[in-house]
Amino acid sequence: MKKYLYPVILLLSFHSVVVSQHDSTAYEKGLEAITLQSVKGQLDFLASDWTEGRGTGMRGEYIASDYIASIFSIYGLKPGGDQKWYYPTREERAKGMRAHPYDTYFQEITLVKHKPGELQQFTLQSGDLTYHLNHHTDFSIDPGQIAREINASIVFAGYGFVDEDNKYDDFKGLDVAGKILIRLKGFPGHGDTASEAYQRFRSDGSYAMYYLQQEKDKIAARKGVVAIIDVDPGNDRSGSWVSNIPFRHKTEYYEGDNKLSTIYDYSCSLPGDSISASPLRISLSKRIVSEIFRGSGFDAEAWEREVAMTMKPPAVKLQSKSAHIRTSVDSELILTRNVIGILEGEDTTEAIVVGAHYDHLGMFDGYIWNGADDNASGTVGMMSIAKACMATGEKPARTIIFAAWTGEEKGLLGSRYFVEHPCVPIEKIRFYLNYDMISRDAKDDSLGTACRMMYTAGKKFLEDNTMRFIDQYDINLDVSMRPSMSRGGGSDHSPFARKDVPWFYFMGGFHSDYHTPKDEVHKVNYHKLTGISRIGFLNIWALANMKEL
Repeated sequence: MKKYLYPVILLLSFHSVVVSQHDSTAYEKGLEAITLQSVKGQLDFLASDWTEGRGTGMRGEYIASDYIASIFSIYGLKPGGDQKWYYPTREERAKGMRAHPYDTYFQEITLVKHKPGELQQFTLQSGDLTYHLNHHTDFSIDPGQIAREINASIVFAGYGFVDEDNKYDDFKGLDVAGKILIRLKGFPGHGDTASEAYQRFRSDGSYAMYYLQQEKDKIAARKGVVAIIDVDPGNDRSGSWVSNIPFRHKTEYYEGDNKLSTIYDYSCSLPGDSISASPLRISLSKRIVSEIFRGSGFDAEAWEREVAMTMKPPAVKLQSKSAHIRTSVDSELILTRNVIGILEGEDTTEAIVVGAHYDHLGMFDGYIWNGADDNASGTVGMMSIAKACMATGEKPARTIIFAAWTGEEKGLLGSRYFVEHPCVPIEKIRFYLNYDMISRDAKDDSLGTACRMMYTAGKKFLEDNTMRFIDQYDINLDVSMRPSMSRGGGSDHSPFARKDVPWFYFMGGFHSDYHTPKDEVHKVNYHKLTGISRIGFLNIWALANMKEL
């Protein structure tokens, strides 16, 4: 346990919390409501075989969402989902009953469930030659959620990278609207860490290359590119398309002649109000990439060296290269749902949101991905905070919204939908707490107390309050703090961050059972889950009652 000693008189920042004798009663009542037994009972059901892995839109997720809604109702939260209508029977109408609206806990979301269809065609026109390529021999395509047919010329634009501050632009002088873009992986100098280009353009962090790729895709889409061919010099992608190996598919938990079906066999998307303009993503074999560059004099290694030294991309003109692309998509509409409960505050125009995704990876071929840690644990933490807030017997100054998100594993779909359709205006949501994987220990956590808290940089009072609460209420956690400037990330705080809502989240230890059927309840550290739930309540109750945020 990490202990912090403070003098009797604390010199606190403007935002820091001092729990007075009068206030402490509410905090203590709330903490008493979060017990190891209640946490265990809820987790044991949410991560049981009865909920069938809670796959997005699958039967088990509906069972889980019904359970969460019933818990919200037991605690006394107001329904925060969609309003529906009840239409009385003939007998009820005869007694004078009329149709009337009623509130639900469910925010229903229609998704497009889709995967590539059998028809995928790529025809390359190279000067006077026409090549009809074979799928998964020389090309593969991610067609997205709707089939397309494209006839367009191919244009090379370096890394497809733009940095206005450093006056670097791979698109300078190029017209790429309506064209197929071929570009190199990475950024100027990425292969030479000693180069000035690398020092100037690099980004730090484990997700840096992921965010770079996203930014490059956005640039291409804004410029009207219809398809993107990514090239990684020296790496022949065609090796990943071989059909006869493995002869037997093996994992730690499965062996079989047929590949095990998983939730990754298809994608889900929010359909939106218009057809997506996102460019098609295409992979080509090394020999087809060479054919596209034939006649241009392009040498990838020499080109990258020159850019690393000069930070100016040399022009490369392709010689009469174009393509005809035709795709097909198998799709269907499915219905899924967030679960929303509300504790109204004295001021109902401002809110704090506490969220956790309750979906996981479902059940396929007799295997259940129970997701005890990911993320039944976070869902139980969110529900425990709701229980504690209600147990105070007091109305907070601000409204607190409790949310169980669907579709996180398919692209943060539930939280993304909510920030576009919130139950209070998004600018009135003052903070968001996210719980995702809060019940396991890392290998080096011999005491079973280590966890981390990440938060919006500049909101250090969150760190101060957390450490003060840990000491004041003797919570057995060793918390490492990580402020972050990021507006992205792989969990449900990201859609809120992109809307400029300050956020913080807790996470336990990462483990090798992540996204496997071995993430089971008997491996959970219930004491850690209880402690993180308790510190979350203390933080949320403080935020909901601070005069200024």
